Amino acid sequence: MTMLDDRTTAAAWPTAYPQEGYAVVDVETTGLARDDRIVSAAVYRLDAQGNVEDHWYTLVNPERDPGPVWIHGLTTSALEGAPLFADIVGEFSRRLDGRVLVAHNAMFDWSMIAREYARAEHTAPVRRRLCTIALAKELALPLPNLKLESLAAHFGVVQQRAHNALDDARVLAEAFRPSLHAAAEQGVRLPLLECRPLTEWTPSPSATTPRIGQQATSSYRSNSWRPSRKRPACPYPNPGRYESDKPLKQGMRVAFSGDTSVERELLEDRAVEAGLHVATSVSRLTSLLVTNDPDAATSKTVKAKSFGTPIIDEAAFTHLLRDVAPAEGSQDSADE
Repeated sequence: MTMLDDRTTAAAWPTAYPQEGYAVVDVETTGLARDDRIVSAAVYRLDAQGNVEDHWYTLVNPERDPGPVWIHGLTTSALEGAPLFADIVGEFSRRLDGRVLVAHNAMFDWSMIAREYARAEHTAPVRRRLCTIALAKELALPLPNLKLESLAAHFGVVQQRAHNALDDARVLAEAFRPSLHAAAEQGVRLPLLECRPLTEWTPSPSATTPRIGQQATSSYRSNSWRPSRKRPACPYPNPGRYESDKPLKQGMRVAFSGDTSVERELLEDRAVEAGLHVATSVSRLTSLLVTNDPDAATSKTVKAKSFGTPIIDEAAFTHLLRDVAPAEGSQDSADE
């Protein structure tokens, strides 16, 4: 494959690509759940063609146990004197400001960053993100798997300290530049998604946030950063699918997919309080799918479209939540 070289980049660069530059980010965390915290963060700032401008790294005191020390290597003693996230939010914002956030599994990094900003009562100054896993798929790179180490090896980037935020960000920045140039040469659409900052956040009702010095690693899961949460059965029957220009009805089965500007569990709690059934998956019985990215090829959006399930965005859903019609009966729903 022939890459665009530095002499031809400026002239040949696609005008549809972001011109504001990129912030390649990696964060290490105490775990993968909604109440876990960032313990270190690194940002490599790149120009529009993927050239490195500068980089920055910091430890962050998570105000709790550091979690999987065997992964990120950051112990209690190493983090005790580190700044709180609220102390570094200004510098972090300066590094992100106006750029496209780039990360490997960007949904996770963005979710952790957005929650930390919400806790600190700030808003991250970034509006779009790009996942290098998604870009690798768009480029059909012949990788054995989608791990960062495989992407790095494909482009001949040497990884020195895996799960160290600064080295992971460096590796990703060095692998992102040839990926970006390959995409430009092939005319590949960049898989850009909107970053929706959290406008409201609260700790999980069942969350335990042990202080530094206590041990709590149960929130660390290899398959999901969102812990399961069992809700009581909806007491109302399923009235069927949502119909446009009509109110929601108690008992309707509502599923959510993708980012939400209000913390997901708060949005789900409001739906339950209104008498709706929050479904964890989409089936033929689902009344409505709520997503801010209906074109994303997630399993829920794909199923919803195949079943003809109505799809609306978060803003429309929260508006409908203001006036949910009462259920026609009080017997248990047959599909529970």
